[in-house]
Amino acid sequence: MKPPRLLLYCRAGFERECAQEITAAAASMGVDGFVKARPDSAFAVFQAHQEDMGAELGAHVEFARLIFPRQMVRVLEPLTLGEADRVTPIVAAAKQLGSSFSALWIEMPDTNDGKSLSTLTRPLAPHLERGLRKAGIDFEDAEAPQRLHVFFVGSLACYVGVCDVGNSSRWPMGIPRHRLPRQAPSRSTLKLAEAIDEFLDEKERAKRLVPGMTAVDLGASPGGWTWQLVQRGLMVIAVDNGDIDQELLDSGQVKHRRDDGFHFTPVEPVDWMVCDMVESPSRIARLAARWIAEGWCRESIFNLKLPMKKRWEEVERCRGIIDEALGGGGYYLRMRHLYHDREEITVYLARRQKEALR
Repeated sequence: MKPPRLLLYCRAGFERECAQEITAAAASMGVDGFVKARPDSAFAVFQAHQEDMGAELGAHVEFARLIFPRQMVRVLEPLTLGEADRVTPIVAAAKQLGSSFSALWIEMPDTNDGKSLSTLTRPLAPHLERGLRKAGIDFEDAEAPQRLHVFFVGSLACYVGVCDVGNSSRWPMGIPRHRLPRQAPSRSTLKLAEAIDEFLDEKERAKRLVPGMTAVDLGASPGGWTWQLVQRGLMVIAVDNGDIDQELLDSGQVKHRRDDGFHFTPVEPVDWMVCDMVESPSRIARLAARWIAEGWCRESIFNLKLPMKKRWEEVERCRGIIDEALGGGGYYLRMRHLYHDREEITVYLARRQKEALR
């Protein structure tokens, strides 16, 4: 059976943006529907007016194109469970979806209420696994193209669905696991670490983050993003009127330029420009696009601090600014609301030939 709904996980408070984005993606494919989402619930559900179209949407939307969803799962109708037996209805729903899956993920919303459900799901997991095996369902088939998800929204309510392994987040709940290194000058280093893992695969990282490459960090103080680049062997110009961590300066890989990030230009082109300045998103979008257009850098990762209202509209505005600045093509753009982002999104922009995700 093809699941007719699309379940999207997101950061609590961004359900509206998640809904706007999936509705726009559906409309671009000629699919009409509506979204159910409660504020601060950390998930949204898209329902197509025609159920078969909902299944097609879930199969063809490219997860890498999306910004606000952390995960995308095609789900059946929500289940209401009994206190005496939660396993049987979940197994019955799973049987409708197939008999072989690469993994079983039992998840819940990333909220305080959601986290409290872990006291239920942890002891439930072995019982559910036994029930699935007894029903002849293999959830450890490394060759299976789909993964089985059970998403609890309450102690007696859940969604059961599947996602394509190659078209979804590889992390449970869509949350990557990065630990803050003790030596890092600030927690912001986790944003860049996550962004690099998100936007570049292992082979790309090996080719384009090579020791000896050069980078500029605009608005670098105290050095969280610079630290991440230094750990990868890059030579960094840290631009900020504020101070830079002394250990970074002592590394021999960092030159500190006390200057305004909007005024600084490199003497020679660099491989990377990164930027985490607190400024209007449209101004940062213009700045980053100019660095690419002028050839001052080949690739860039930067943050856009979104307003409290009309976030989706601001994202679309910034996308338009970048497109206009770069002549409507010849660039590669990806945007993502990372786990370590709060009221911002992180953007990867490069002037290189690759199928544009924009």
